[in-house]
Amino acid sequence: MKEESFNSTDEGLKSLAIDPDVLAKELAAELQGDPLDEIDIENSDSDKTRILNECKLGFKWLRQGHEERLQGLRVFCEHRDSRALPLLIPLLSEPCPVERMSAVYALGRNPSPLAIDKLLELLEHDGNAYVRKAAAWSLGNYSSSSVMKPLLRALSQDVAAVRLWAASSLAEVGSISKEKAEIVVTELLLSLRIDQEPLVRSNCIWSLGRLFEILSQPRQNDLSEGLFLVLLNDIEPSVRYEARIALEQINDPKVLKRVKMLIENGSLF
Repeated sequence: MKEESFNSTDEGLKSLAIDPDVLAKELAAELQGDPLDEIDIENSDSDKTRILNECKLGFKWLRQGHEERLQGLRVFCEHRDSRALPLLIPLLSEPCPVERMSAVYALGRNPSPLAIDKLLELLEHDGNAYVRKAAAWSLGNYSSSSVMKPLLRALSQDVAAVRLWAASSLAEVGSISKEKAEIVVTELLLSLRIDQEPLVRSNCIWSLGRLFEILSQPRQNDLSEGLFLVLLNDIEPSVRYEARIALEQINDPKVLKRVKMLIENGSLF
């Protein structure tokens, strides 16, 4: 978002389209990192001023009607401000699925222990897949022990869009401890073998790569073998490519030697 005056920011934010599919894709991209971390030091003061202005507008909009609340939610899907939490949590119960979805994303951006139970309820029981998808993403930002099992159920039972983000969030949940990592890895390897959606399999690979270092040696071996099976047998080229990247990033000479041998004998392209 370009730097603008307070008034022009108001108009610019109000003009944002609220389309569930577009919004879901945009907000889920938060997994790529925190835009606040990418602010140039020399521009940080002006950026902070802009963000404070946008948050001030967000507080105002969250207290107004449906359309204004959607604009306010969009602000807190992008920015973090703990003062928004008392306004965000009640919106998880709104009848409008776009409001619920946006509130879920905002509470992934602005995690609160007070939101966990409701987010879990939405993940497991909301009738709207966009809302469940948002919950699967947001819960990856929560370290509560109650989060893992619902995400594992979503990974195995929900629609592809929800499974995709459950697979990614499980990397964060599994990184809490070796015990959790081993449980999560077992389920990710299973999904990697049986899930019919290539994007879900790719996200499983991404999470497996994130969890490799936490595992015991036997489970590391299981993980690398699972990735080699995908590398050699998956029908989707993009998934095979993801498996190759994950294996090349594993800090294990035996794994790297095996990848090199597959390349040299023409098994990989």
